[in-house]
Amino acid sequence: MKTIKGPALFLAQFAGDEAPFNSWDSITKWAADCGYKGVQVPSWDARIFDLGKAASSRSYCDELVGVAKDNGVEITELSTHLQGQLVAVHPAYYEAFDGFAAPEVHGNPKARQAWAVEQVKLAITASYNLGIHQHVTFSGALAWPYVYPWPQRPAGLIDTAFEELANRWRPILDHSDQMGVDICYEIHPGEDLHDGVTFEMFLERVNNHPRCNMLYDPSHYVLQCLDYLDNIDIYRDRIKMFHVKDAEFNPTGRQGVYSGYQPWVDRAGRFRSLGDGQVDFNAVFSKMAANNFDGWAVVEWECCLKHPEDGAREGAAFVRDHIIRVTEKAFDDFADTGADDVTNKRMLGI
Repeated sequence: MKTIKGPALFLAQFAGDEAPFNSWDSITKWAADCGYKGVQVPSWDARIFDLGKAASSRSYCDELVGVAKDNGVEITELSTHLQGQLVAVHPAYYEAFDGFAAPEVHGNPKARQAWAVEQVKLAITASYNLGIHQHVTFSGALAWPYVYPWPQRPAGLIDTAFEELANRWRPILDHSDQMGVDICYEIHPGEDLHDGVTFEMFLERVNNHPRCNMLYDPSHYVLQCLDYLDNIDIYRDRIKMFHVKDAEFNPTGRQGVYSGYQPWVDRAGRFRSLGDGQVDFNAVFSKMAANNFDGWAVVEWECCLKHPEDGAREGAAFVRDHIIRVTEKAFDDFADTGADDVTNKRMLGI
């Protein structure tokens, strides 16, 4: 067994225009002050990170690492959630997702997709330059508008969508293999990879690519009514990253999983700060330890009620208290009577 590293914090929800959230130096100092040992970096946020420089300059990467170390944290992973989303976009979402891309490719789906692919590759190269071996992203989605089969889906529609999704990602996965970096897809509603079945459908189509892996986040499974503990055992060999995020699902006679287009605060399923939701994190951390997960426990703050800075500080303490320092010996070693092959056979009467 191995001890999980942490706590770490995903900076996407905190980077901003005001101090201390507007520079790499100040935001890493703030994270350390909150109690974090690591930070996960949104690669698209130029206020704290320059993706192009990180992919082309080892000295820039050394500078980032040095500043973080001086401030008391280390870089755990890079994220391309927004760029990965754009690798595959159904036309229904063209306008909604344009804001994720550089202005020069707005309104041009083909150029936007090419830009997104290059962005993810740059982030993988930057991860290599930073000495990081895991990278988190979204898969994007072509089939999501057809998630509920009404009218019934035409035969072959989903197969075609997943074949295309695999074709778009396979060159990126091959690049990640050259760089020695695992791509960890966050399994998430809105993506074609939104549960275990869809991950397996994709994995099969990329020929079980060794760099095709998962980010585990139990909050998304609570909202889908999926067994988030069983999921850890099923995908133990593919789970390479971990977001620690809480959620609750409280259906009523008026709403359930779909929640009637209501805002987050009025939904049956809501994200909550750590400890305020329904995830059994004692069981989650126990299974992760038993399954030899040795990556980072990364807090992703998303809560419809609590202030983010309170959620961040409470989250650091929450994760610290849940990390299990694994044992190096068995609890019943004191009763060991010693044995050898001859003794074992004699005890068995053979």
